[in-house]
Amino acid sequence: QVQLVESGGGLVQAGGSLRLSCAASGRTFNTYAMGWFRQAPGKEREFVAHITWSGGTTYYADSVKGRFTISKDNAKNTVYLQMNSLKPEDTAVYYCAAYTGGNYYYANSYGYWGQGTQVTVSS
Repeated sequence: QVQLVESGGGLVQAGGSLRLSCAASGRTFNTYAMGWFRQAPGKEREFVAHITWSGGTTYYADSVKGRFTISKDNAKNTVYLQMNSLKPEDTAVYYCAAYTGGNYYYANSYGYWGQGTQVTVSS
């Protein structure tokens, strides 16, 4: 069982940066690969980034590649999403999730979710 709590969202101007954090409770956190998803109003939840349990391999959506970086600190039970060069189209609620099996690109491959944190990028 893993409980996830996101933080770090907020309002930022286009071109700015934010770092999201996702704190996990549970002794087995370091055995989980993790992902970040986002959901904009009226749209489906979409994949943003994924990191393997060791942190050695990462995957990104094309829309964020080169701007966002996912990282994982198993000693702190925390996964991060560094977001640079933010655009208005990045505005969404961002969720972290623990991967439980399947294709990492799909939300149904993640069995544990946080409550989300709002990111708003103004133009």
